[in-house]
Amino acid sequence: MKPQAGDQLKPFIVESVSRQSMKDWAVFLHDPNPIHLDAEMVKAKGLGDKEINQGPMNVALIINMLHNNFPGATLESLDSRFLDNVYADDTAEAYGAVTEVVAEGSEIRVTCDIGLRVAARGDVISGTATVKIAQ
Repeated sequence: MKPQAGDQLKPFIVESVSRQSMKDWAVFLHDPNPIHLDAEMVKAKGLGDKEINQGPMNVALIINMLHNNFPGATLESLDSRFLDNVYADDTAEAYGAVTEVVAEGSEIRVTCDIGLRVAARGDVISGTATVKIAQ
């Protein structure tokens, strides 16, 4: 099925952002920042009362959503704006909608508005992404 402008993408949902994932990502990213690992540090900095998820992990949720909706596609670009934090135990939903579809030779370039929202607070990331699909 060829995507069309206006199509809503199937969301990618994480029911509960885990503290263990934050510990794992801290290792992968070489990011020992205590706001990802220690709720008391988050409180001391006045940033909330739970550990804060790493930004790259939040963007990875959006990339997972794109790959699930466009299997085999190549992610050409992703521009995002961070609006708020994602905290431990949050339910996070990556979502998107197709805004433009352009056929270019043997490929289709699909541009989407994308975002990540947290159930209790709304959007925490907004942006656009473009994928290329072989025809």
